[in-house]
Amino acid sequence: MIKKILFTASIPLHFKAFHLPYLAWFKSQGYEVHVACNGYVELPHVDKLWDVPFVRSPFSLGHIKAYRILNKIIEREEYVLINCHTPMASVLTRLASMKARKHGTKLLYTAHGFHFFKGASMLHWALFYPVEILLSKYTDAIICINPEDFDLISTKGNKSCAYYLIPGIGVSNSRFFEVSIAEKTAIRVTNNFATTDFLLVYAAEYIGRKNHDFIIQAIKDNIDKVEGIKILFAGKGVLEDKLMNAVKQYHLEEYIYFLGFRSDIDQIYKMSDVGISSSKQEGLGINLVEEMMCGLPVIATVDRGHSEVVDHEVNGFLIAQNDHNQFVAYLLQLKNDKQMRAEFSRQAKIKADKFELRNSLKVMAGIYERYL
Repeated sequence: MIKKILFTASIPLHFKAFHLPYLAWFKSQGYEVHVACNGYVELPHVDKLWDVPFVRSPFSLGHIKAYRILNKIIEREEYVLINCHTPMASVLTRLASMKARKHGTKLLYTAHGFHFFKGASMLHWALFYPVEILLSKYTDAIICINPEDFDLISTKGNKSCAYYLIPGIGVSNSRFFEVSIAEKTAIRVTNNFATTDFLLVYAAEYIGRKNHDFIIQAIKDNIDKVEGIKILFAGKGVLEDKLMNAVKQYHLEEYIYFLGFRSDIDQIYKMSDVGISSSKQEGLGINLVEEMMCGLPVIATVDRGHSEVVDHEVNGFLIAQNDHNQFVAYLLQLKNDKQMRAEFSRQAKIKADKFELRNSLKVMAGIYERYL
């Protein structure tokens, strides 16, 4: 009888963006691979995709329907291992797996960044922290991608649960790598940018947490200093129209460009000069790792995830969450100091290698093997 494993996450994109190498690993080991998420998407290495109506909001009554559907799937399919991802899908998966765990199913939770962290709102602590502590009792292992999350949950979580810290979920250097000046120029020509443009790229969903407003306001407040600078927003999201209207209102169309969702995001990185992130909180900051792997120095706001990736004044700069002037000052420093950019680029590639896919996959394979 072929053994089955299940991955769960709120949305299909999560699998496509982060988990295909891990699904492929299970297939190579002879397992039947199932995934459960809200919606359908074509995924390689997957034998069965279950449409479970997960809801991201913790206040939705839709969780009841999602729980019932997932619970029936788990009890019927008799998985040997379940790996859950994303906060609300992971809460429901652990609740729906209680009976299955009594019959030998192993349940792992990969936390891509807890919603409670240093500097998080009291509401987030009140909502998510007690739930995670309680559910650690019903989890075989919790896997974290940054030290702050690991230190907290391994200290406060249930002692029956094991805790692991991994170097992110992995970025492949077969896709993300530095290109020559000639190749960089060719990509710019294709995308209608000049060799004289100083390009900064921010790849992120247009949602409040990613804080694109910070960058727009910083450029608006320092418009007399940023000649020749062009900032590329790559992504999509509910705030896209609002952000585009703000750029038009402040007459920043020559400085800030909306590229939409890019399946060729590696090409956008390769033609750029600096990677940036103004996010209010990240579990790690995968976009920064991808950019650094392409040889970009980075500028990012201080938070637990960014601080794990960015070594201040070594491979980039860390800035205070609300300091527009500091952001622009570091931006200009990199723009005007070619030697600094070159050294930061060299250091960025060295640091990014720590998070290369082969390292993450090796560590995760070792964890999986302990529970299979």
